[in-house]
Amino acid sequence: MWDNFLEAARALLTGMIPVAVVFGLLALVMKRRAVLAGLKRARNEIVTNLYLLLVNALVVAPLLAVPLMTGHDLVPRNTALVALWDEIPVGLSLIAAIVVIDFAAYWRHRAEHSRSVWPIHATHHADEAMNWLSLHRKHPLGAALSMAVDTVPVLLLGLPFWAIAAALVLRTWWGYFVHADVPWTLGPVGKVLISPAAHRLHHIRDEELMGFNYGNTITLWDKLFGTYVDPAPYLDCETGIAEGTRDFIGELARPFEARYRPGKGKPVGNQPAL
Repeated sequence: MWDNFLEAARALLTGMIPVAVVFGLLALVMKRRAVLAGLKRARNEIVTNLYLLLVNALVVAPLLAVPLMTGHDLVPRNTALVALWDEIPVGLSLIAAIVVIDFAAYWRHRAEHSRSVWPIHATHHADEAMNWLSLHRKHPLGAALSMAVDTVPVLLLGLPFWAIAAALVLRTWWGYFVHADVPWTLGPVGKVLISPAAHRLHHIRDEELMGFNYGNTITLWDKLFGTYVDPAPYLDCETGIAEGTRDFIGELARPFEARYRPGKGKPVGNQPAL
């Protein structure tokens, strides 16, 4: 069993090489001689994020896949809706999948900033040296929550599985991009798509401003529900949380710390005290 896990871990990390090459080159172009200093500063958090990636991808995801694969009626799919999407152009199906998944992720993300769920989500905000691997800084409970929630609406709406899969891949790559340490607002494009600067603002070391720019890919839902803030005044802002960053074991233990016990925590950002 251990050999199988090691083989799966090796395959996962090998599959990450193209992503590492792309964002490594981006870091080299942007930081040049400062790239080694930046890597040294982020080293410990990168190690933590890689451990979390391995646990979430090789333990949490398979555990969730079992009920999804064996319980066909857990998320019912209306046959009429499934047939309807077969008549819709491929491009529109893909755009719809991205928009709907982002809608679910937006509200899931807002809930994670409430008092009751923040102890789990705090791990994702703990990186003080943000980089593309910060996408994977998720407590296993947080990873399970996002895996379980984000795709429910697209499944209920009967969107094609290929469109859902493609949307998830594109959103993952965009997630790497918006977590990268680049001060880009993307100009006019950033009015429609979440930019690295906009998402860095969400990770700012300011608990009020953390309550904005919840979107992963598009700005639509933030603008519609009043949680979008122009990142231009906050480029290269400090990131992290008051509780500080942790190593892998510390992040696993974080939600169970005394500071997060009922009645002691508070919502982070413009959230209700759930």
